[in-house]
Amino acid sequence: MSKPMTKTELINALSEELGSDKKTAAATLDAVAAVVTRTVAEGGAVTLPGLGKFYCRERPERMVRNPATGEQMSKEADKQVKVTIAKALKDSVN
Repeated sequence: MSKPMTKTELINALSEELGSDKKTAAATLDAVAAVVTRTVAEGGAVTLPGLGKFYCRERPERMVRNPATGEQMSKEADKQVKVTIAKALKDSVN
């Protein structure tokens, strides 16, 4: 398995794909991340065609175990960000 692409490498690849400068590619990447973050934090969902769907799921209060002591304790309800990978991306990998 190869190393994950860094943000700098992603910006370079985006600038080449778009045929624009790195500053524009960086601004585009930051804008997409901000929109996805804001929308999911508000409880919405964002679908990036060909990549997947980002959404927030609420988890109910539940019992968990402290691995160090084995003690059972109650964990409050919380929210969790989920990503469902698009079929097109899955198919391109296989």
